[in-house]
Amino acid sequence: MKKSLLVFIVAGLLIIGVVIWITTSSTILKEIDFLHAGIITTLVAFAIFFGIKRFKSEKRKEPVEDEMSKKIIQKTAAFSYYFSLYMWVFIIFIKDRIAIKMDTEEWIGTGVLGMALFFAITWVIFYFKGIKNDE
Repeated sequence: MKKSLLVFIVAGLLIIGVVIWITTSSTILKEIDFLHAGIITTLVAFAIFFGIKRFKSEKRKEPVEDEMSKKIIQKTAAFSYYFSLYMWVFIIFIKDRIAIKMDTEEWIGTGVLGMALFFAITWVIFYFKGIKNDE
């Protein structure tokens, strides 16, 4: 029960942090900042979905982490890590070649958010599609 509650607490703190970031920003917000806020909102929605699923499992006295969910997380982590390596190479390649000038911090933030978003998308695909038995 504590782990499920922790997911909701972290999601709430993240929403509060984004709201404070947007409202107290001293500079003019760019389009990329709104894109980042949208991606963060999507990831919070994913975390809430994951927390509700976990909370319902605990209410039914089911094990929170069985072999299948562990295997899905392992496969998702491996696939998203592999993809993120190519994503970072692509980001480094296009950093100086596009007309949009962004600071290095914005590129790094975009890359990290891209990694998190791809992890969430990959988890949803593996969760609903299933994975083959590799053994």
